[in-house]
Amino acid sequence: MASTVTDMPLDAVALMSTVLEGILYGFSVLMFIGTIWTFTYKKRMREVNRPIAAVAVLLFLLSTMHMVVDIIQLEDGLVKYRNTFPGGPAAFFADYTQETYVVKVAAIVTQTLLADGVVVYRCYIVWQSVRVVILPCMMWCAVAVCGGFTVYGLSLASDANTVFTDQTGHWLTAYTFFTFTTNLFSSGLLAYRIWTIKRNISRIHTRRGIRPIVRVLVDAAVLYSATTFSVIICFALSNNGAYAIGNFLINPIISISFYMVFIRIAINKDTRPTVSGTVETDRGIPLHYHMQTLQTACKDNDILLAKIGIHPASLI
Repeated sequence: MASTVTDMPLDAVALMSTVLEGILYGFSVLMFIGTIWTFTYKKRMREVNRPIAAVAVLLFLLSTMHMVVDIIQLEDGLVKYRNTFPGGPAAFFADYTQETYVVKVAAIVTQTLLADGVVVYRCYIVWQSVRVVILPCMMWCAVAVCGGFTVYGLSLASDANTVFTDQTGHWLTAYTFFTFTTNLFSSGLLAYRIWTIKRNISRIHTRRGIRPIVRVLVDAAVLYSATTFSVIICFALSNNGAYAIGNFLINPIISISFYMVFIRIAINKDTRPTVSGTVETDRGIPLHYHMQTLQTACKDNDILLAKIGIHPASLI
């Protein structure tokens, strides 16, 4: 099966991938609308998490631009220059020197930097420690450097097959590897920290649980990481699947993995948590002292969660 995919002409790969990208883009548009709704429904303007909302809008604009450029490129290769481009449509889609292709790859790199940057930012907010995010920040910078050289190298490439063998292929592989490790490592740190927050206030029996948040964050990380890992495998096998996933499918998946965090939490939306059980007290210390101390801890942690776009009222 691998050889069949490898031998598939790039015009056929581009057509199939654009159709699949259009389907995924449609889902991402619906999820974008739902995300904006969760940010603004019954909230004042000052209560909206503006940085996270701005990232959501930018991801939507970048994915829309990518979709439009793909349609233009598809029309050029299969219709406009079908009989005039040397080598036909297959050679057209193998020509990385076209402006449309360079713009498309630049959009993917920018979108990746935004999504990875949000995960690193969330880690810093919940950990409140610069030392914890030093390694994720270094990996994010590596993504930016490798992505920049990838865009530059692809703009000079003339044959799709050389991408797997020349220096551009090394930059592209490094870019994919670093975005994979940055997302996976940062998401792991974020999930672990949220879990420890829950453990520290576990003596209060509330209507809110932390497990749905951790599960949503892990699911989003797995979705994006599985996609980037597939690109790495395809590059290692010199498989045209890397062309399909890396140039078409990964773009809407980045947006979907970002939006799904807010959509799935909004589905579980409930009322504010209230104390529904008892609190064990130490000998000689009044009950209300424990209640006040632990509720203060809950409030502080609610503020941290709200800063990363997870509103406390939406937890169950």
